[in-house]
Amino acid sequence: MAYVSTKLKREIEIHEIITIHYFEYMKNFEFKGEAHDFWEFLYVDKGTVLVRADDRQYQLETGDIIFHKPNEFHSIKSIGEKAPNLVAISFLSPSPAMSFFMERVTSLSSPEKTLIAQIIAEARAAFTTPLHIPSVEEVVLSDYAPFGSHQLISLYLELFLIQVKRNHFSAEKDNNEIPTLSTSKEGSAKSNMFEQIIQYMELHICEQLKIPDICKAFSISHSTLHSLFRKNKNCGVIEYFSNMKIERSKEIIRDGNMNLTEISHFLSYNSLQHFSNQFKKATGMSPMEYSSSVKGISQALNKKLLNFPM
Repeated sequence: MAYVSTKLKREIEIHEIITIHYFEYMKNFEFKGEAHDFWEFLYVDKGTVLVRADDRQYQLETGDIIFHKPNEFHSIKSIGEKAPNLVAISFLSPSPAMSFFMERVTSLSSPEKTLIAQIIAEARAAFTTPLHIPSVEEVVLSDYAPFGSHQLISLYLELFLIQVKRNHFSAEKDNNEIPTLSTSKEGSAKSNMFEQIIQYMELHICEQLKIPDICKAFSISHSTLHSLFRKNKNCGVIEYFSNMKIERSKEIIRDGNMNLTEISHFLSYNSLQHFSNQFKKATGMSPMEYSSSVKGISQALNKKLLNFPM
């Protein structure tokens, strides 16, 4: 008996990326809108925004996503109390199955959010163009991109779209939902504990939290705590907490309700200089430079020429 190959059907194929963006905007930002002949989706990582899609309007909260079909006019306006963080990914796809995503809005699950994070991480490694600049309309490939990074972006994006369709809009979604890796009781318990630790750190973000404090709160050893963070975040406990503080400080800067001295005191840094040093170490720019940068980006976005009449 001879072996016979079987060609597998590919429902969604993506071979070309237009842009991959991760934006950190000011609280009062507004983008007047545009239209283009390719697909795009907007994911709200943090904050609340009002999105217009042709003659429809949607209020999107943290964790929500909207898909824009080719030539659909779309605009964005921040309407929440917090400065928004947004992911915008645009691409070309010849697949007829993409028509399913027209006028679709939904909230993402944790595994789906992880796929977006993986796309962003690969894009940072694969492209030399910055992800936070709205004026970037063509990515520049890096000569030093890790092996397979371009392919991984395509694969992650295809997997993401397939998973969203299966999990949110298919009649068989209960049977077809892609499971997470932590299926054992032990794995689920550890995952739940890690999430609780992250929530605990968020609640104590304004303090000088120490490792013994966390261990005592959750009755775990130092080694167990370190193991959880290495497994889930590939970094140390204090390193992660420090990054959380920096991210919170960026949000406060974009909110515009505190000056830098007040922020450093609010987040329990030893001094303004200490805060500035830690901020620059993490972001490559001083808090003042960051503030000027995000304000400039928001202003530039408002001046961008429209491709479609209001």
